Amino acid sequence: MKKKWKILTVFAVILIAGIYYYINLPAINIHSSGLWTFLMLVILLILGIYALPRVRTADDIKASKPLKIGLGVFLLVVLVYAGGSLLSSPIINAKKYQQLITVEDRDFQTDIKEVDFKKIPLLDKDSAMLLGNRKMGSMVDMVSQFEVSNLYTQINYQDKPVRVTPLVYASPIKWLTNQKNGIPAYIMIDMATQDTSLVKLDKPIKYSESEYFNRNIYRHLRFHYPTYIFDSLSFEIDDEGTPYWICPVKKYNVGLFGGVTIGRVVICNAQTGEMKDYAIEDCPTWVDRVYSADLLVQLYDYYGTLKNGYLNSILGQKGCLRTTAGYNYLAIDDDVWVYTGVTSVSGDQSNVGFVLMNQRTMECRFYSVAGAEEFSAMASAEGQVQNLGYTATFPLLLNVSGEPTYFMALKDGAGLVKKYAMVNIQKYQNVSIGDTVAECKEAYNKLLKENGIAAADEMSGNESVTGKITKIVSAVVEGNSHMYVMLDNKPVIYDVNVSEQLEIIRYNVGDKITLRYLPGETVNTVVALE
Repeated sequence: MKKKWKILTVFAVILIAGIYYYINLPAINIHSSGLWTFLMLVILLILGIYALPRVRTADDIKASKPLKIGLGVFLLVVLVYAGGSLLSSPIINAKKYQQLITVEDRDFQTDIKEVDFKKIPLLDKDSAMLLGNRKMGSMVDMVSQFEVSNLYTQINYQDKPVRVTPLVYASPIKWLTNQKNGIPAYIMIDMATQDTSLVKLDKPIKYSESEYFNRNIYRHLRFHYPTYIFDSLSFEIDDEGTPYWICPVKKYNVGLFGGVTIGRVVICNAQTGEMKDYAIEDCPTWVDRVYSADLLVQLYDYYGTLKNGYLNSILGQKGCLRTTAGYNYLAIDDDVWVYTGVTSVSGDQSNVGFVLMNQRTMECRFYSVAGAEEFSAMASAEGQVQNLGYTATFPLLLNVSGEPTYFMALKDGAGLVKKYAMVNIQKYQNVSIGDTVAECKEAYNKLLKENGIAAADEMSGNESVTGKITKIVSAVVEGNSHMYVMLDNKPVIYDVNVSEQLEIIRYNVGDKITLRYLPGETVNTVVALE
């Protein structure tokens, strides 16, 4: 009977531990907190099963040598875990944490060129999710079986800022009836044009977060890489539109559990499950997100707050800087960069500059551009449309007509983008609002000119054209006279505000003219006649 009980005990421990491991998937790695938790639970499980038939009183515990050894091992594991956590913390290793990321000082005017709004994300993630769900709702053949994942990874695809996200099974029952065929499509949203498409695949997605057993992407990774500690995964597509899971592997630089960066990246084909393991420096350039935005922001906060030690970051806070409570994304040179402002820890409403951090390489650039903090600029923009109750998205800091400028979208109560706003960073009371980006930029340039911040003919980004007038039409827009001009039978319209460019009334069809203009989406705004 005793032998039978021992066999049953061993079987029960293995079974329970196996189920726990299959569900929670801790990495077999001393840097993994999950492994230490797993060890503690296994020891407690063994002690519990062993003590159940033997221990009735406290004296029984004192008399049982195996039980005392087991308790000692458990306490040792707890002490090692607690000690490792303390010795890995910024309290003891402030200098090491502060040096985890290298920050390069750069010049705004040199690096940040005049903005091209075709490459700027005009939406935030919440707006993208609304568009994705709306698109899914229109797909009657799929909407009853699938839903849209909340991932919506921001990537640079064919030189355009887009968000991509896979479909997921709508419920366990829908998984049961569809998992044999897999997930047939993913959603792609152009963040500049708001075009939303459901991309149907020749081969379905078989490996995803919504699978329940061995095709679950986390389980698939764990069984192939049992020692890797993965950071948050992202869903991306390559230049041909093939879906992949980008799986960053954590690297611990301080003690057992501290100083996390990324050391490797595993790329998994979402259709076939095929995986390739790369060192971080060998990661393919089409991959955009290896370092999550949250990790990059945390690394910069270590850099900014721990310059003079941990105690100073809590007490005196001399020279301490931190990122503002928000971030956005920019596509530069076929990479995605995280943008966020940098301010003092004192909680004032101004920034000392901003940082751009590369999500593939961890490169970090600091730009010293003092001015209003993002939330002050957002409040200023919202104040211009307070009667409409619109809310501003977290802005981007762009070069608009040579001026550091916050650009943001304004959304209604349903989360839909209704207008756009530009706010001058140094004089954030200067706000322009437009129904389109072109209107907003035109109003902003006029605002700069009126306030003496920049002369219209000195602004960067203006273009010029020379030709014969083939058509000229007058109109009154909001009480102002405008002349709309076409040249040499080209299908381009040039808008001349007569009150600003009175010389236009001297011109007729057939006359040769040179126009300096700001490119627009449908109409080019003339800023000078030459």
